[in-house]
Amino acid sequence: MSHAKTAVAATAMAGTMLFATGAAARAPAGELRCPEAGCPVDLVIHTGTVEDPKTGRKYFLDFPSDVKPGETLTFVLNLHGGGSFGNWQRHYFPIVDYVDKYRLVVATPNAPPRVWQPSDDAHLQNIVEQVYERFGRENIGAFWLAGHSQGGATSRRIVCSDYFAPKVTGFLSLSGGRVGGQPERAPDFGPPAPRGGGAGGPSPEMRAQLARIMAQPLNCDFSHIYTTGEHEIVALPATSDWAEKYGCAARERRPDIVDTKAGYIYDSGRQDPATKSWGRLPGPGRTEVYAYPGCRDGRVVADLVRIDKGHTEGLEPKVTEEIVKLMVSAR
Repeated sequence: MSHAKTAVAATAMAGTMLFATGAAARAPAGELRCPEAGCPVDLVIHTGTVEDPKTGRKYFLDFPSDVKPGETLTFVLNLHGGGSFGNWQRHYFPIVDYVDKYRLVVATPNAPPRVWQPSDDAHLQNIVEQVYERFGRENIGAFWLAGHSQGGATSRRIVCSDYFAPKVTGFLSLSGGRVGGQPERAPDFGPPAPRGGGAGGPSPEMRAQLARIMAQPLNCDFSHIYTTGEHEIVALPATSDWAEKYGCAARERRPDIVDTKAGYIYDSGRQDPATKSWGRLPGPGRTEVYAYPGCRDGRVVADLVRIDKGHTEGLEPKVTEEIVKLMVSAR
């Protein structure tokens, strides 16, 4: 799945910053961020400013500018979709805009072949250990796996692994598969074939891999938030097996989230022609919010449907903040 143009090679926009003597470097505030519209390709494909010394791979690390000793923080590992990049994901789900307000630590890595594989798991674990070392394991009050598309499927694959299961508070799926009952995909879902010829849609191998991941049983505990564009599914299920697992009350419709401001990013390489199911240009939006209240052990189970959106339009600011509020409300 192609989420950004790749013809332009990445340029060195900042020197590599390393963990040293327990201190984590990060991109200075305001740098390596897209403007509100027209994000340059070389910025979209930038790989980050923090290095995993065990692998030499870079990633983005965003956190409050005024972290206090002993402060409790929420950690989010934010994975891009297949064919995409960390900085695209950092703007698709712009949780970094809320690190100060909600006291978040957000790590956004890159998969070098642009598709997450089990061989990447060690690198993701290295990132987690570096974050724990920097901020103190005891100060990470909650830990969420988040991922878009194939990054969401990857989060689902690893959430109940021996390493992640004891640590993870929740799993946020950004159009990456719903736990507790998967909605049917729209008939035309998938990257459109470019005008003039070429392949469209995920490869048969990718479809088979995703089907295997979605079929795997989940035998651990976590909160779950699912988001989707209206046009990428046929209909959202009215119930959730995951909510039933935690004794949640019946689904309730909460007030819609209305955004007058567009998201940052979109799939610039799949607009000729564009399809509603895959995604068009970013714009204002309205999101329907469905929550299952009263879940046991303070779990959060919720679904959000972005009306008149597809798979790749970047999330708008208010719906992003609503998701963050749901995440930090989970025990």
